[in-house]
Amino acid sequence: QVQLVESGGGLVQPGGSLRLSCAASRSIFSLSAMGWYRQAPGKQRELVATFTRGGSTHYSDSVKDRFTISRDNAKNTVYLQMNSLKPEDTAVYYCHADHLFTSQEYWGQGTQVTVSS
Repeated sequence: QVQLVESGGGLVQPGGSLRLSCAASRSIFSLSAMGWYRQAPGKQRELVATFTRGGSTHYSDSVKDRFTISRDNAKNTVYLQMNSLKPEDTAVYYCHADHLFTSQEYWGQGTQVTVSS
């Protein structure tokens, strides 16, 4: 069954903003460290932002001060607010869940973000 569902991707001009959403099943959301990864064409999947197992946040250097990860526990949803977007942010963005007790990983289907003029 589908456990993580992303939305919010699209085409945006450089300097613009997008907000990605990831709706998770309750059982995963409440027991997992949630985060976002991305994969650009020809490149490996990389971490963008995540809540750590301790509950703090961690960002890759390339997005720090531009992207913000947040969560709404009532909606079982994690967000990625992306500001000051650059062409190099173009990628498929994936929601990720790291189960705190089983260490099982879950992935969403991905949502395309394209930054271009």
